Amino acid sequence: MQITRHPPVRTTLEPSNHPYLTGPWTPCHEEVDVDELPVIEGAIPPDIDGIYLRNTENPVHQPLGRHHPFDGDGMIHQVNISGGKASYRNRFVRSHCFVAEQLAGRALWGGLMDPWGTSLRPGFGAHGGLKDTGSTDIIVHAGIAYATFYQCGEAWMLDPATLANLGKAPWVPLDGISAHPKVDEETGELMFFNYSKHPPYMHYGVVDRSGALVHYVPIPLPGPRLPHDMAITRNWSILNDMPLFWDSELLARNIHAARLHEGVPTRFALIPRHGSVQDIRWFEASPTYVLHWTNAWEEGDEVVLEGYHQARPMPEPLHEMGRYSHMMAYVDEHSFQSRLHRWRFNLATGETREERLSERIVEFGMINPAFAMKKSRYVWSTTTRPGWFLFNGYVRHDTETGAEQIFELPQGVYASESPMIPRKGGQAEDDGYLITFLIDENAGTSECAILDATDIARGPICRLALPHKISSGTHSVWVEHAQLKRDRAFHAARLARAA
Repeated sequence: MQITRHPPVRTTLEPSNHPYLTGPWTPCHEEVDVDELPVIEGAIPPDIDGIYLRNTENPVHQPLGRHHPFDGDGMIHQVNISGGKASYRNRFVRSHCFVAEQLAGRALWGGLMDPWGTSLRPGFGAHGGLKDTGSTDIIVHAGIAYATFYQCGEAWMLDPATLANLGKAPWVPLDGISAHPKVDEETGELMFFNYSKHPPYMHYGVVDRSGALVHYVPIPLPGPRLPHDMAITRNWSILNDMPLFWDSELLARNIHAARLHEGVPTRFALIPRHGSVQDIRWFEASPTYVLHWTNAWEEGDEVVLEGYHQARPMPEPLHEMGRYSHMMAYVDEHSFQSRLHRWRFNLATGETREERLSERIVEFGMINPAFAMKKSRYVWSTTTRPGWFLFNGYVRHDTETGAEQIFELPQGVYASESPMIPRKGGQAEDDGYLITFLIDENAGTSECAILDATDIARGPICRLALPHKISSGTHSVWVEHAQLKRDRAFHAARLARAA
C-alpha cells in the first residue's frame, strides 16, 4: 500500500471528552492518496466499476462556544474501484469558510448549539450565522461532485475522480440550495430547492446537463419552514411543508426554536418539473416530519412517495447524556421513531392515502439507482442503537411481501450510509452490492466493506483496510465510471460546438 500524504491543514482542536469529538466522531485531519487498498477478507467483485463518495463532518478548529457535530468541516472520502482493485483518497471541502479559518488559524463562526442572536450565531443558515461547511450531502451531476449543507449554503464542486476542489457552483441562487438535490440521469437534469426566513420562504429550480440554471420559481409557504429533502418522478418534483418549524413568537425575538405545531397537517407540493406557481398541486397528509425520502414514481392517476415517517418529531433529550444533552442527543431513528412509509397522491381526486411499510425503526435508506423514479420493491435502510446517531447495521426491506433481512455489526463497530451498486448485467432489482465505510472502535481502524445486496445477513463479502481511522459522517453516493465517461464526452462535444 503506497500512501501519498498531503500538506497538513492547520488545526487548533484541543483534547476533549466531548462525545462528538471522540470515539467514532474523532476528527481525521490528514489528506492522503492510496494507490491500492489491501484486501483484509474476501475479494472485490470484478463487476464493480465506479466510485464511492461519502461526506463527513470533520471539525478542524477549537469551537468558539458549544460544539454540535453538524458544525464540522466537510471532508469527502473516496474509494475508486475498477478491475478488482480499489484506491482511496480523502479531501476537505474547501468552502470559503474553511479557507478563511485556515488563513486565520482559528474558528471564525459559532455553531448550531450556540445562542441565536449573539455574535457567535447572528442569523439563520449558511448565509447567516452558520459556517457553510458543505458537510451534509454529496451527489454527482454531469461529471461533477457537489457537496452541500443542509441549511442552504453554496454547492461546492469537486472532481469525483481526483477530489480536486473546483470552487462553488456558479448557478446557485442568492438563497443558496438545501442538501438533497436530485439528479435524473436520463435527462441529465438536477432538481433542487432552498428555504429562507423571507417570503415566499421556498424556491425550486432545475439545472440542465451543461450546468446552467434553466428554471427557478417560488413555492409560496405560510411562513418560514424547515424542509430537509425532496423527491422527483419523471414529471413531478415533490416538496413539503411540515408542521415542525420555528416558534413564530420566539422567531420575532431572533430565537430559532423549532417545535411541532399541533393540529397542523403535513402538506406536499407537487409541481411539474418545469412548472410554474400556478401548476402546483397541494396534498394534505397526517402530521409528521420526514428527513429522507427513498423513492417516488407515477402509477396511473397516482404519484407514489416513500420515505421515513417520524412518530415523534420532537422527542425529549436522553437524560443519561448529562451535560451533552442537546439536539443531537435525540437525532436518531429510535428517538424520532422513524419508519418506512408510503404516501399516494391521487391527481384525479386530490386525495392522499398512506400506509406503513415496516414497523422497524430505520432511516438513511438507499434503493437500486436504476429504479429511481420507477416502481421499486427493495430498500436498504440503516439501523442505530439508541443515542449517538451512529449506524450499527442494515435492514433490507421487501416492500411487496414485508420480508426483512437484518445485518447487525459487532458492538463498537459503526457503518456509513451505503449506496446500492447494481450488478453488471443483473436483471433483478436487488441483484448487486452495498458499499460502506466501517469505523472499528475496538481496533482503532477503518475499512471499506462490500455486502451482497440480496443477502446482507451474511455480512461483508469483501473488506478493505483504510490507511487511517475516519470520522463518522452523513450522506454518500455511488457513480459508475461509465456515467462519468458519458458526462465527459457530452461536455467535450459541447465545448467543441461552442468553439
